[in-house]
Amino acid sequence: MNNTIEYKGYVGSVEFSEEDGLFFGKVMGIRALISYEGRDAKELISDFHGAVDDYLVMCSSEGIEPEKAYKGSFNIRITPELHRKAVIAAAARQMSLNSFVESSIERAVHG
Repeated sequence: MNNTIEYKGYVGSVEFSEEDGLFFGKVMGIRALISYEGRDAKELISDFHGAVDDYLVMCSSEGIEPEKAYKGSFNIRITPELHRKAVIAAAARQMSLNSFVESSIERAVHG
């Protein structure tokens, strides 16, 4: 079972509350809280689409730029020793640290 859904570039979580008998979720990767729910998968997806559309309409009507998740930059915190080792490994491959981290993540994500 996939635990995420996607619409118009926004990724949402999919969770289930046994107590309430409902699927629910929220858009991930942005500060705005966009949540949705449904009694079944079809209703959950419909409510997710509606919530994203409502968010985009609200942003447009208020003249603000909608948040975009996953812009391609993020900060990470690692130990100084791992940072040092990563810089050395990148240099040995004649790569920038950024390129080294990107290729490492790419390998980890795609196996």
